[in-house]
Amino acid sequence: MPHLLKPRLKSDHEIALMRQAGLVLWQAHQVAAGQVKPGVTTAEINEAVEGFFAAHHVTPLFKGVPGKVPFPAATCVSVNDEVVHGIPGPRRLREGDIVSIDIGAKLAGWCADAAVTYPVGRVRPRVQQLLAVTEGALQLAIELTGKRQLWSQVAREMAEYVRSAGFSVVEGLSGHGIGREMWEEPQVLNYFAPDMPDFALEPGLVIAIEPMVNMGKKDVWILPDYWTIATQDGRPSAHFEHTVAITRAGPLVLTAGPDGQAWAMGGSSDDRKG
Repeated sequence: MPHLLKPRLKSDHEIALMRQAGLVLWQAHQVAAGQVKPGVTTAEINEAVEGFFAAHHVTPLFKGVPGKVPFPAATCVSVNDEVVHGIPGPRRLREGDIVSIDIGAKLAGWCADAAVTYPVGRVRPRVQQLLAVTEGALQLAIELTGKRQLWSQVAREMAEYVRSAGFSVVEGLSGHGIGREMWEEPQVLNYFAPDMPDFALEPGLVIAIEPMVNMGKKDVWILPDYWTIATQDGRPSAHFEHTVAITRAGPLVLTAGPDGQAWAMGGSSDDRKG
């Protein structure tokens, strides 16, 4: 049996502070969602989020992240075959596109991270199914964190759910622990592997769960901008994410809205089987 990682657990008070960061991030996502329509540029989506953050004294977590070039925006906006880390720019959304919006926020020293993929107008049925299955994988994972003992058990069921629909789990990218910093231990894989880093699902654990699912093959590559990761076969990809705390009462989605509403928060397992 692999050695279990021992991530730093958060207190109830710390989780409450992270929930405040999550609520502000949820609001930022509502601002971004209001921009998603044909003709809008990906830069305009980012500008709306940056304006919201400035007005609410929130630190954007992605802007300035170091790399070969620092990430230039508060928001990752990835279109169609772009999996994650898309750089906002002059590209205009078109009817039938899908757009993944990933935002990280820091409030009063605590971080939150969440992502959602939207259809732009009407999309092809198989593309709509891709979105539904990816969102369903996140919903399944959230539910299972309150029912399983180890993350590997959740990851196995997530991957089986995605593959049973005929889609591929991206294996080169993963979720992560989160707290004072955006990227903390543990690494949170979306699939099972015998040698995967594993950890117990216990009260105080806070992780960013983010399935990334490709319509075609799992293989990805990095575009010449040094950031955008896209599918090698050029087929669409979807990405859904929430920051989730494990509490004694069960999983608590820190990046949901004030009434608990958000993507991957409604419906039942029977709905996902459809």
